[in-house]
Amino acid sequence: QVQLVEAGGGLVQAGGSLRLSCAASIRTFGRTFSDYNVGWFRQAPGKEREFVAAITWSGGSTYYADSVKGRSTISRDNGKRTVYLQMNSLKPEDTAVYFCAAGSRTSGQSYYYSERTTYRYWGQGTQVTVSS
Repeated sequence: QVQLVEAGGGLVQAGGSLRLSCAASIRTFGRTFSDYNVGWFRQAPGKEREFVAAITWSGGSTYYADSVKGRSTISRDNGKRTVYLQMNSLKPEDTAVYFCAAGSRTSGQSYYYSERTTYRYWGQGTQVTVSS
């Protein structure tokens, strides 16, 4: 079992930046944080949860939604069991609850990492609000 806790959300003006973090606690014997791929998703009011970014277990590959590509960077520190999402040039349409999620380190095509069903464990989310 993996527990995930997001932090770093808040209120920011358009054009500003935020750095979200996702800290993991691994409660399965013999497993470590490097056994999991991690993704970030977001959900705005009245909308479905959508993919934002993902990083493979080693950090060797990253994937981004077109809506955030070039403005966001996902990274991880396996020693700290933490994944980060740096978001720059924020827009009002980035306003949402941001969730991190972890799934076993199965490899796949790029679309695999953007699917919600790829991830078994989810955090509670952190609110990001971008004012215009």
